[in-house]
Amino acid sequence: MSISPVKRLILETMWMLDKPAKPAEIAKDTGVSFKQAWMHLLGLVKLEYINSPEKGFYVITEKGKKTLGIPEVDKQKATEILGYLPMGKSFHFYADIGKPFSVFATSLGDFCDKIQKIDGSSIEFHMHRGDFEAWFTSIGDIELARKTLLVREQKMAGILESKRAANKGLTLESSQFRYPISTSAKG
Repeated sequence: MSISPVKRLILETMWMLDKPAKPAEIAKDTGVSFKQAWMHLLGLVKLEYINSPEKGFYVITEKGKKTLGIPEVDKQKATEILGYLPMGKSFHFYADIGKPFSVFATSLGDFCDKIQKIDGSSIEFHMHRGDFEAWFTSIGDIELARKTLLVREQKMAGILESKRAANKGLTLESSQFRYPISTSAKG
């Protein structure tokens, strides 16, 4: 079933938040009015794409994730995603093309540790090229690859908006992206 672009945006936002959220937070994060967000939330509840675990809070359901193209991860798949990889499939950090850092990650958990210590220029280099999404996809973590892609797209949209605002003499507050990386099994 096809859903409207606004409903898709709300689902993606809820998926990225990865926690129960109030309609006002969802409206703010999607950039739609509270009334419009509320209307779409009610529709998404009826479609069973979201539910309300407690009064006033909403979360995306597995059916909602499936609508976004996010596959379910069972225990076996989680074990594969979180397992150790041979050197050839490890993630190798670079500062630029032909400039390796001699730092590599042999598992998703190892990646989470190393990315917190690696130079920011490496993160920018890989993020810009889409290397993180490619590696997450190669190890089978489609959900993390999609979240990383959305963060990259939002960052690029933010950069373009900042440039437009600067050209108009406006100042925009910098936005921060929440990107929790969990090494716990997803099944």
